[in-house]
Amino acid sequence: MQTLRVELGERAYPIHIGERLLADASLVLPYLDLPRVAIVTNTTVAPLYLQQLSAALRSQGVEVISIVLEDGERYKNWATLNRIYDALLEQRCDRKTTLIALGGGVVGDLAGFAAATYMRGIPFVQIPTTLLAQVDSSIGGKTGINHPLGKNMIGAFYQPRLVLADTAVLATLPPRELSAGLAEVIKHGLIRDEAFVVWLEHNVEKLLACDAETLAHAVRRCCEIKAAVVAEDERETGVRALLNFGHTFGHAIESALGYGEWLHGEAVAAGMVMAAELSRRMGFIAQTDVDRVVALLKRAKLPVAQPGIAPARLLELMAVDKKTEGGRLRFVLLDRIGAGSIRDQVPADLLQQALATCAV
Repeated sequence: MQTLRVELGERAYPIHIGERLLADASLVLPYLDLPRVAIVTNTTVAPLYLQQLSAALRSQGVEVISIVLEDGERYKNWATLNRIYDALLEQRCDRKTTLIALGGGVVGDLAGFAAATYMRGIPFVQIPTTLLAQVDSSIGGKTGINHPLGKNMIGAFYQPRLVLADTAVLATLPPRELSAGLAEVIKHGLIRDEAFVVWLEHNVEKLLACDAETLAHAVRRCCEIKAAVVAEDERETGVRALLNFGHTFGHAIESALGYGEWLHGEAVAAGMVMAAELSRRMGFIAQTDVDRVVALLKRAKLPVAQPGIAPARLLELMAVDKKTEGGRLRFVLLDRIGAGSIRDQVPADLLQQALATCAV
């Protein structure tokens, strides 16, 4: 097991990364106020890992409550959030009951928002079971739900006490989910670490084959990058916005299609191509750089074009974005492979051209 830390003063917390960590309840026990937890998971993950985690905790005298939700992005809404509140209230959970998120990004976002708001805040632990959640969404305290008019528009910054990333569980991911997670892995390299991009270009097929050592390195490097960025800018007032590379475009794709039609990572992949194309049109990178981004995403079995959504519709949806300030969208673009930057001055004609170029 390897351990990193997200350095946030009194709210700092560890990220444990390794194989077969789910069965070791001693890793979780130090972060419980009372020996009572509520595990939030979904109908896909529960049959695989809920019993294993519950048994490990119960063997240490911990009372376990299970809350099993429907699986999918379309359930990241008020109705599902209320199901968590209902279960917590029915079981008389108090402010010292720890909420554990066992699942991917949707479960983590829902459980985290519930923890942030139930009784004005209860302890929270992240146990991510997808590659996307292990490298990105479980770290940094972003929680929330979707609104019909925009993704992740309702939520809170609320840090977990612990992130426990068991890389062994990635072997059970469907190929499409694994590829979706690779989109976020590639994103970390493109905005922050060209050497990591080169490593990915040499190892993407091993990642797709779920080679344990290769996956562990990718998870660790992404966690290092994200932990450093979050420690510098927890509330996304500056450098943390770099982590949204491809997301302004990607969220618009998800909203246009209806949540769940494309996986989050798939939409982000197409969004990163749009962002790279816009970067080229603004003179920051060369066509060879765009080709390099496209080639890597294709090898990761990810889409590299949005599915024919009219540019005007994408622009309409992009206007409802958390990164909008004073009515002006901020874009995360590339200065070069391995270095992103935040721009709020983007010519409308170049943006339109990029949107049109990157459609199927």
